[in-house]
Amino acid sequence: MRQILESDPERLVVVLAAIAGMSRALDRASFKSLGDRLPLLGVLAGAIIGGALSGILLLYLYGFFLRWTGRWFGAKGSASGVRAAIAWPNVITAWALLLWIPQLALFGNELFTTETQILDGNPLMGLLLLGFFILELVVAAWFVVVFLKCVGETQGFSAWRALANAVVAGLVMIAPFAILGFVIAIARS
Repeated sequence: MRQILESDPERLVVVLAAIAGMSRALDRASFKSLGDRLPLLGVLAGAIIGGALSGILLLYLYGFFLRWTGRWFGAKGSASGVRAAIAWPNVITAWALLLWIPQLALFGNELFTTETQILDGNPLMGLLLLGFFILELVVAAWFVVVFLKCVGETQGFSAWRALANAVVAGLVMIAPFAILGFVIAIARS
């Protein structure tokens, strides 16, 4: 991270944010059974286009809040440095996206549907999918550690303080949406 900050903190940041957005979009599409409403190509196209755009938007939005709340913790990072710290751990995400290739080959549209005939008919396939899930959890834990180290390096403090900074930034970022949702819920009742 130090080398990236000293050479070119803007290098590949937008590309890595787009990749992260695509990965999150694929996970959401699977979790929400989007394949029940769209064909596989529609799910994939939506994840690629919508995910990339949302990843870039989140990079700048979360970057703003991470830098802003980081000052409360005594951070020294620049805006471009903070965005680099958010983006570069997504090299791990980019490699993890390769796991979708064998999953799509084995399970196809069932990754995105509630009905899973291939998985229901073959317990071995279910175990294989569980193996992919466990591998993805390991990758996610690795990502979190690298992310906190990168934020800490950029902001000039420990990974533990980076964790506090990341949590506070996330809470501050979602607070307006939570308040709006609460107001709408009250207004409807």
